[in-house]
Amino acid sequence: MSAKPVETPFAQAMAQAKTAAEDFTKMFTDLKLPPLPDSEALLGAHRRNVEALSAANRIALEGAQAVAKRHMEIMQQTMAELTEQIRALASTETPSAKAARQADLLKQSYERAVANAKELTDLIQHANAEAVGTINRRFVEAMDEVKQLAAKAGK
Repeated sequence: MSAKPVETPFAQAMAQAKTAAEDFTKMFTDLKLPPLPDSEALLGAHRRNVEALSAANRIALEGAQAVAKRHMEIMQQTMAELTEQIRALASTETPSAKAARQADLLKQSYERAVANAKELTDLIQHANAEAVGTINRRFVEAMDEVKQLAAKAGK
């Protein structure tokens, strides 16, 4: 009787690992992977994406600065007008004339406040539209680039 050699646990594990590696190699040999995209094109697209985001951020910042500057100008103008109105109301007019003047000043102040709020809102909307437009244009360009890369890879 010939005795079969006793395999050690280590030898069994090595045999199983060898079989698994062979199966793995066979599986990937049969697998057909698509070609890799052009790395230069991908890097260029990424660079253009970052540039578009930077441009949008710059536009948004410039818009915020314009709004803050205009808001400060409005505040200075309002304070100067308020000082003048207080002086005018301090005059020795009749009570009915003062009441009429106060109503007129209140109406003017309200109209000016609404106009100023609209102006600031328009500034904000313009800056936002310009920033979003920059991102939207880049998105459209990026989708065209993806189509071109896909067409190249399919050839």
